[in-house]
Amino acid sequence: MAEMQIQHQEDHNHNPNHIPRPNPNPNPNPNPTQYTHYRFPGKVPHHQHQVHNMDKGAASRFKPNAPKREHCICITVFLLLLGIILLVLWLAYHPTKPRFTVASAAVYGLNATSPPLMSIAMQFNMVIRNPNRRVSISFDRLSAYVSYRNQPVTPHVMLPPLFIEKHSAVSLSPEIGGVPVPVSEDVSNGLAMDENYGVVGVKLVLFGRLRWRAGDINSAHYGLYVKCDVLMGLRKGFVGQVPLLGAPVCDVNT
Repeated sequence: MAEMQIQHQEDHNHNPNHIPRPNPNPNPNPNPTQYTHYRFPGKVPHHQHQVHNMDKGAASRFKPNAPKREHCICITVFLLLLGIILLVLWLAYHPTKPRFTVASAAVYGLNATSPPLMSIAMQFNMVIRNPNRRVSISFDRLSAYVSYRNQPVTPHVMLPPLFIEKHSAVSLSPEIGGVPVPVSEDVSNGLAMDENYGVVGVKLVLFGRLRWRAGDINSAHYGLYVKCDVLMGLRKGFVGQVPLLGAPVCDVNT
């Protein structure tokens, strides 16, 4: 009887028509929170593909800009050093404007009785000083004229070029006028009244260009405009050197 039961069991296990029941838990991993990733030939996981693209984008974005950034830093440092050097040189060789002084004046002719023309001939003795100890001054295209009540009463006279060494001075005695120039009636009447009073105020004007020179280095040209207020003791018909009433004040603009 036991042999029959064993044979029956074996026949039941070897039954070709027996269908196995599916396993409800196909995951062989006992830990449900762990997952197994399978890689198929020829395919890259999606997240790795995105990381690879991000690496390529980052390389193309930052690597070409690195040389440009280095160039910008070098240029900035160079400009900063250049500015510091120029500032030091400017503080060391900071040029001061020249100083003009009218030492004396003379009148050789004055005719204001035939308006609208006026003729006046004058000579001024001027002293030009260079107060700089490291910089010399060169004057170019320097000219002068005399004005009365803000109106020219002499033609412009060209003066020779001047060069003043460091911390030195030169004397200049230009002769201005002698040629009739047209003036307004107010100018001629005002000058006649001042002659009768014995005090005449004129303005000596000089303008041109100058350059600063430090050793072999020349600066660019700068405009020069000088106005000297000269108050003279002058009466009608007087000829010669006239007394100056007070120290003439010269305003220098560069």
